[in-house]
Amino acid sequence: MKIGSHVSMSAPDYVLGAVKEAISYGATALMLYTGAPQNTRRKAIEELKVDEALALMEQHGIEKSSLVVHAPYIINLANCAKPETFELGVDFLKREIERVKALHANILVLHPGSHVKAGEEAGLEKIVEGLNLAMENVGDVMIAIETMAGKGSEIGYRFEHIRYLIDHVKYPDNIKVCMDTCHIHDAGFDLSDFDKVLDEFDRVVGLDRLICMHINDSKNVQGAKKDRHENIGFGEIGFDKLCAIVHNPRVSHVVKILETPYVEGYPPYKHEIEMLKGKVFDPEILTKIQQDAK
Repeated sequence: MKIGSHVSMSAPDYVLGAVKEAISYGATALMLYTGAPQNTRRKAIEELKVDEALALMEQHGIEKSSLVVHAPYIINLANCAKPETFELGVDFLKREIERVKALHANILVLHPGSHVKAGEEAGLEKIVEGLNLAMENVGDVMIAIETMAGKGSEIGYRFEHIRYLIDHVKYPDNIKVCMDTCHIHDAGFDLSDFDKVLDEFDRVVGLDRLICMHINDSKNVQGAKKDRHENIGFGEIGFDKLCAIVHNPRVSHVVKILETPYVEGYPPYKHEIEMLKGKVFDPEILTKIQQDAK
């Protein structure tokens, strides 16, 4: 199983430190931001200890295809209100694509963006325009459009939105999907029958385009459109549904990443990965995480 979590990338070891963190959780995959997700400040690739990180991944059997990069939240290609915001997003997405190449990864998860009250059709057209500009030198990098919860004016809470992007961009072969369980639950999908969700996804988008999943429980009821992650088994989705999703044979090849909340400042990922791998919910997990923190 290719399963891991979001890991931090900070000084002094940067990517090497991120890989070490993933290994400490018993992970076989990892996701990182190449810098703070809220701004454009980035360290030079030469400082990030990439070669050492890749060597450690190989030593521990973590494939390069299991290294996922998440684009920063500041990229909003759907913004129809502020040209400068759209232009910043295009420029920075170009640079992020090059950083993904430098990391020898090929999955870049991207929030499709918000249309800022311009309407979904206008937002989708703007995203197409932005992707066409940003992906001119995309190479073998796959832009994994993340499914969204539908809060505010978000694009991407319907599979049809992603289909529109695939059908209209210049580089459709490089458009893939990252499915977030919290987001699709909050968008209104019933995860008690995940095969039915996959059937719908396959009908609209194509199952072959699903290359990444974010495995998160939700603080919200189905259809709330709020996007608030919860720890595995402690939310409205529940452990049994999430465990069934993780072990569904139709997505066995897909990289799965946890983005659940820290517990009293301590990452829960080691315990959550163990639960999901073992298929047994531990009701004392939050207490154990708190004990680890002490």
